[in-house]
Amino acid sequence: MNHQVLRDAVLLLVRLVLGVSFIAHGWEMVFQRGMDGTEGTVELHRAAEVPAPEVMAWLSAITQMLGGALLITGLLATAAAGALAIVTLINFYFLHMPHGFYAVDNGVELPLVLLVCCLIIVVFGAGRASLDRALSRFA
Repeated sequence: MNHQVLRDAVLLLVRLVLGVSFIAHGWEMVFQRGMDGTEGTVELHRAAEVPAPEVMAWLSAITQMLGGALLITGLLATAAAGALAIVTLINFYFLHMPHGFYAVDNGVELPLVLLVCCLIIVVFGAGRASLDRALSRFA
């Protein structure tokens, strides 16, 4: 198999899985957990002593949903992955580090995997199976 084809297939797979995961997490923050109330996303950010918890909760949720959609389509994928990496790093530090490693305990395991996947897209780009690539032909 051609190396370029394999590279593009893997980048597409990473983008799709990462995009779906981020959309699901952002959706859950806003529509399932809710932003208000004792179990709400803002309160969880406040309890974890995230600076500006109201702003960060909304910024995190919106970045995850919009960034996830951009990753899936491959439109502005590198920028979206960079923004998602920053949000993931902030969440990693404030929301997950105090809980150890394992995802089952809300530890750093999942954010670490998400962060590394974001960095793959930042470094290698979206690949040829992306809107970025398709639109670059018209530039």
